[in-house]
Amino acid sequence: MARPRRTDAALERLTALHPKLIDLGLERTERLLAALGNPDRQLPPVIHVAGTNGKGSTIAFMRAIAASAGLSVHTYTSPHLARFHERISLNGEPIAEDALLAILEECEAANDGEPITFFEITTAAAFLAFSRAPADLLLLETGLGGRFDSTNVLPTPAVTVITPISMDHMDFLGDTIEKIAFEKAGILKPGVPCVVGPQPVEVLGVLEEPAKELDVPLIVQDIDWSAQSVGGEGMIYRDEEGEIHLPMPSLTGGHQIANAGMAITALRCWKPGYFGFEDLADGVANANWPGRMQRLGPGSLTDSLPDGWELWLDGGHNPAAGTALAETVKGWSGTPVVLICAMQKNKDLLGFLSSFKDSAERLIGIDLPGGTPGHAASDIVKAGDLLGMEGSTADSLASAIRLAANGPGGRILICGSLYLAGDVLALNAAG
Repeated sequence: MARPRRTDAALERLTALHPKLIDLGLERTERLLAALGNPDRQLPPVIHVAGTNGKGSTIAFMRAIAASAGLSVHTYTSPHLARFHERISLNGEPIAEDALLAILEECEAANDGEPITFFEITTAAAFLAFSRAPADLLLLETGLGGRFDSTNVLPTPAVTVITPISMDHMDFLGDTIEKIAFEKAGILKPGVPCVVGPQPVEVLGVLEEPAKELDVPLIVQDIDWSAQSVGGEGMIYRDEEGEIHLPMPSLTGGHQIANAGMAITALRCWKPGYFGFEDLADGVANANWPGRMQRLGPGSLTDSLPDGWELWLDGGHNPAAGTALAETVKGWSGTPVVLICAMQKNKDLLGFLSSFKDSAERLIGIDLPGGTPGHAASDIVKAGDLLGMEGSTADSLASAIRLAANGPGGRILICGSLYLAGDVLALNAAG
């Protein structure tokens, strides 16, 4: 068992400062940042990213391309998979334990016991860390929504990005895609260009109104730029500067081509003419984003598999993510595919699974680890039954893998939750 870190106790204390896990608003964050001397005004140039799906992958491509070009890049992402330190990355490395502990304690002291959510105070801590470590660029991911997300205190980012928007977090953001898009559009800032990924037409309609009011140039996929596969052998990116032939993205799935395209567009918008072909090609081909359609390498989970079986992992957990994953799975035709699924209680289980009804051979439901409220394993199987999917439950991840790997060979896809993805990576690494 891993030894508890000193930051564990500090993070646990911070969760008790506000009774609600999520309480969207900017006032508490702004108050704390002012008490800290406004580190949010001392940051590198920022590319601010909102959306439902693809935020982390788009940031991963941007980081890889910028690093290939010799730039130092900080990133702020959430949630983490294995440990909190991953959220605050300083020039490609998770923040060190001692540095994290110091900024958490500094924020805790500055907050002086006032109500503040965990995400708000840890966002302030991230800004504090970034303000003290010079870098060329900060890639900043919203936690939830955009308009009232804690990251949205910055008055003038260099560029904003809105990745694909779909139905998720309806209890906080609204029960229609238009309402959700309105919240995401809250990151638009006067005169700051916004790169827009693939969107339903109704989302574009929502974005256009605030963009016009704020004089925001919208740089929209398939209007101002495009990215598409070339027979599975590479991708073509096009914008007003011309056409670039690039290798296939390192991240698996056809949807990653659009994510790579958003990354290229945002960087070229920030620094026109700066990123050469080799920077783009190297970044696209070598970006790394664990837990997103990832084939697991040697470890305690994969080493237990019979010959002929592969173990894959993706933390996608909403219907749009299910659609993207299922498209990849369909490309595995001729190979049996077994899903192992766990999912938070507030997620659309049936909507997620429906995309797999013709591509997955079996479904195994398990409970979410760590006490996180989730759909019961039996309810996951019942949802699969409604879709005509053969299903069964397992009492643990290990037993689910043993149950799945039944036959001469195939692929096992563990999916439905980033919480589960984090546990899977930690368990496999333990080997």
